[in-house]
Amino acid sequence: MRIKTRRILLRLFIVLAAMNSAFSAIIASEKYDVAIIGGGASGVSAAVQASRLGSKVVLVEQTDWLGGMLTSAGVSAIDGNYRMRAGFWGEFCDSLISYYGSESALKTGWVSNVLYEPSAGEKILTGIISQQKNVTVLRRAILVSLKKTSGVWVCKINDGNGMFEFVSKVLIDATELGDVAAMAGVTFDVGMESREETGEDIAPEKGNGIIQDLTYVAILKDYGTPQDVYKPHSYKSEYYSCCCINSNCVNPSEPERMWSPEMMINYGKLPGGKYMINWPVEGNDYYVNLINMSPEERIKSQQAAKDFTLGFIYYINKELGFSTLALADDEFPTADRLPFIPYHRESRRIHGKVRFTLPHITKPYSQLLKLYRTAIAVGDYPVDQHHARYTGTEELPDLHFYPVPSFGLPLGTLIPENSAGLNLIVAEKSISVSNIVNGTTRLQPVVMQIGTAAGTVAALAVRNGCDVEDVSVREVQSLILASGGYLLPYLDVDKTDSRFKAYQRIGATGILHGYGKNEGWTNETWLNADSLMYCDELAPIADFYSLKKIDFSHKPLTVQYLKKVIDKIAKAEKKVLTDTEYRNAASIAKISSENSMKITRGEFAVMIDYLFNPFSKDVTITGEFI
Repeated sequence: MRIKTRRILLRLFIVLAAMNSAFSAIIASEKYDVAIIGGGASGVSAAVQASRLGSKVVLVEQTDWLGGMLTSAGVSAIDGNYRMRAGFWGEFCDSLISYYGSESALKTGWVSNVLYEPSAGEKILTGIISQQKNVTVLRRAILVSLKKTSGVWVCKINDGNGMFEFVSKVLIDATELGDVAAMAGVTFDVGMESREETGEDIAPEKGNGIIQDLTYVAILKDYGTPQDVYKPHSYKSEYYSCCCINSNCVNPSEPERMWSPEMMINYGKLPGGKYMINWPVEGNDYYVNLINMSPEERIKSQQAAKDFTLGFIYYINKELGFSTLALADDEFPTADRLPFIPYHRESRRIHGKVRFTLPHITKPYSQLLKLYRTAIAVGDYPVDQHHARYTGTEELPDLHFYPVPSFGLPLGTLIPENSAGLNLIVAEKSISVSNIVNGTTRLQPVVMQIGTAAGTVAALAVRNGCDVEDVSVREVQSLILASGGYLLPYLDVDKTDSRFKAYQRIGATGILHGYGKNEGWTNETWLNADSLMYCDELAPIADFYSLKKIDFSHKPLTVQYLKKVIDKIAKAEKKVLTDTEYRNAASIAKISSENSMKITRGEFAVMIDYLFNPFSKDVTITGEFI
């Protein structure tokens, strides 16, 4: 009996010793509140936001540069959100304007209103990050492994000088291809879903594993004298012969999108006499699916994509006669003068708490899930997918600039479906959206806002001592508004207007619905704040507060009837409103005391927001009121 007891005690001692050793190793490691893997567009945004909210942050980037597609991939022409410069995206724009001296200095090419040299973008982002006291940046560092133990993430890193570990309470995947989510065992999709699965009429009839073309962007410089350029062994002029109108083009694949050589070159003209070459029409787009490849396989495939771009540069220089253009020698500090990474338009897409699909954009108020109530970012670019270099592209949907209204992106797309205890947030292009919707959420301004939202959720989880999935939706939204961000893409007022937050808050309750439309190349949503409010538009607020005996006829709402509605809400909320409170609200909303005066939608929004603050009623991650 004594021998058996000794054996049990010995085993217990060994187990306790092992546990103590593991705990000591964790304690000895550097400890962070938030670890962000990937220093791209969303990673930098997340680091800045989490740090400003008080978290201790580590940002791990595998290249020399911060910024991802904004800088390291060379896509220095911003697409969309020109009128909605939200949060950190707005801060980045302001910094570019300051760097180049004026907003007009950024309008050098015709593809974008915001163009800049990638090296300038990297300087700006590095400068902003260096001002954040709570951020540690690890460059040229690769995540080798991770595990969850004792309630924290243990991350093993290789920085080229050896291996080391750190621990973190919350982990954010801001990688280009969703590699961290895959390492953590999160379920994900790759390629196109079927229309039956997503309810999207323009999706293919059957799902497939096809992703968008990637691009090795090139930044060319005009040297003023003829330049020798490299000719890859794989070069064939027919790959590029119909990139623009020229004598070599016989049978263009996209005859409706043919421009002159000068128009093609000036497409991405940058400040400083440089040219961004990211040309989709028989240019340097390249099809390869790197997602599930090993690191070695990715390097080999990326070299083939590089050679394809180098071939296009050779064609531009030799065949099109732009002999003075060659790769810039003062942009990327790389041996081949090409960007550090290719431009990935698509990656893994996780299975999140919700999946954002096209019907949520086109008809947000008629969906079962009211995801607009949980919005944390906005976008206004069409669905734009690149498949021209895929063999068999004629069998795929035509998604060149498919028009959609502007939209609010829901928070649940950032949080994995089965995330209890995981404390993992997914950002960049790996969020839970359909393949179709990825064609608009992948763009730089949206991805930067995704990063801000990820940083907000992470910081709140740390501050409140809870899992990321338990963070209050309204608390996240409030902090995004406080940092200059948008929840919903209303163009009625600028974010500096005193009414901006009231419109955003009321829109996020659903008490007033926005109206989306397409105007030429623009995709817009308006609250129609200056339009008259009609009594039949009171139905949502009647439902919100369970009001009875409301006039739903189609006649203008007057001051007199608004007072009756307000009295009904106060009674339902068991709130005693004083005359002073009403007068203050009316003053802020700029409403006359004349009973017959007609009320606008914007005035109504400000009154309800001020008097009752319906936004304070929290919602679940799927948009249901708690």
